[in-house]
Amino acid sequence: MNIPENLKYSKDHEWVLLTGSIARVGITDYAQDALGDVVFVQLPTTSIKVEAGASCSEVESTKSVSDIYVPVSGTIVSVNDALTNSPNLVNTDPYGDGWIMEIEVNDFLSVDNLMNAAEYRQLIEG
Repeated sequence: MNIPENLKYSKDHEWVLLTGSIARVGITDYAQDALGDVVFVQLPTTSIKVEAGASCSEVESTKSVSDIYVPVSGTIVSVNDALTNSPNLVNTDPYGDGWIMEIEVNDFLSVDNLMNAAEYRQLIEG
């Protein structure tokens, strides 16, 4: 299971790459593997304020539909439009081209509450 050391992780299996005040968010390799082949990604709405833990979009796979939760509080400033035509990027490159949204963080405490790679590994390995 690929768990990059430079990212933060939520208990809901989202990853966060923080660059300044911008948090790029996607679902983890573990989550995409559990979902199976992703066939549709409902992208969140930009310019809306979101709170950590809130559902903001959905990913549909051949197995199920899963909510995507916001791991940090702030404003959604960008979404990955490439997922509209190529939702399988979530499977093939979950930490790269398969990112889902970018959030301008307004509450850095919500970032501090995320797990590091070792803590996330412990969560999924039980």
